[in-house]
Amino acid sequence: MKIALLTDGIYPYVMGGMQKHSYFLAKYLAQQKNHVDLYHFIPKENKTMDLPFNTSELEYISIFQIDYPKAKRFPGHYLYERYQYSKLVAQTFIKQGPVDFVYAKGFSAWYLLKHKKQLGIEKPIGVNYHGYEMFQKWPDAKTCLKLQLLKLPVLYNMRLADYLFSYGGKISDIIKKKGHGSKIITIPTGISQQWLIEKNNTEIRNPIKFCFVGRAERRKGIEEINKVISEFDKKYTFEFHFIGPIPEHSKISDTRVIYHGSISNEQEIKKIVQKVDVLVCPSYAEGMPNVILEAMASGCAIIATDVGAVSELVNNDNGWLITPGDISALQDAMRYALELDKKELQKKQAISLQKVKDHFLWETVITKTITEIKKISSLKNLVKIKF
Repeated sequence: MKIALLTDGIYPYVMGGMQKHSYFLAKYLAQQKNHVDLYHFIPKENKTMDLPFNTSELEYISIFQIDYPKAKRFPGHYLYERYQYSKLVAQTFIKQGPVDFVYAKGFSAWYLLKHKKQLGIEKPIGVNYHGYEMFQKWPDAKTCLKLQLLKLPVLYNMRLADYLFSYGGKISDIIKKKGHGSKIITIPTGISQQWLIEKNNTEIRNPIKFCFVGRAERRKGIEEINKVISEFDKKYTFEFHFIGPIPEHSKISDTRVIYHGSISNEQEIKKIVQKVDVLVCPSYAEGMPNVILEAMASGCAIIATDVGAVSELVNNDNGWLITPGDISALQDAMRYALELDKKELQKKQAISLQKVKDHFLWETVITKTITEIKKISSLKNLVKIKF
């Protein structure tokens, strides 16, 4: 089977959940001996980085590097750049041989979808928008305005796409509410086995260690975490570790808080996460966060908001699922974690680990992905024969 994977960048050249998903998707499709035409962008400062694929994987991956167009800044320049990038992708795509399926990330298939008939593209195009954040809750007016601009083009691409990938949970609800329930392909994201700890850590840590991993983006909920920590009585002893580029104005002065800064080395992140007890992810909008899977694979209990497909990962068995923006609920969840019997906390941690092993390893995810795409290709061929 041959798949065209259209992206706006892959890990480690470009950082982000979507880019990491794109990288592993190409990697594991190739490992299963599927041919992949990979379209992606490399920032100028990272062009000298080594290829992230091994020799055997590269036998099945054809790489097409697309330079990202830069426009002058104006209202909506982001969308203009995305459309122009999709046009460059399309111009390269139509020069290549036929594929069985087009898997597109974000706006990367915008031009192809718009001109599908004119370009004579008969193969199905599936689009993955990951979190659909523009249709989720907004933390403030500034974020609202930014995301409002994305709504119409996203709806346009959704309407033209043959299929829409979903992680499940509230992501599928969003797609259905927009009238495209029949197009949904539900497949979770995955995680590499390298993140798995060999067994659940039975060490009783004192004090309990919490952790946040991510950018200081408003929708990530750092302000809510800071407020909760500041209001916690000093009688509560704990450590709260922040991993990510947190600016000085977003930091608080508290002896219980440790800032590790931005860490690009995954092994270093893993060392810290595997030494904490509870991941805290109070986002206003998400898809299916890699950071939650990484923490679960590291044997952590999880405090997270019920957004996107997070409910597919977190429930009362392995943590606490709370309402986004609810500071009281976040404070209560952290207090429960602090006051919970250590054996009960370890039980939640063990369930996190087992859920990853059962459902979210990339070996499992890629098998389901290949099965669904083959099913779609078969249906397409049957339609051709019928008519």
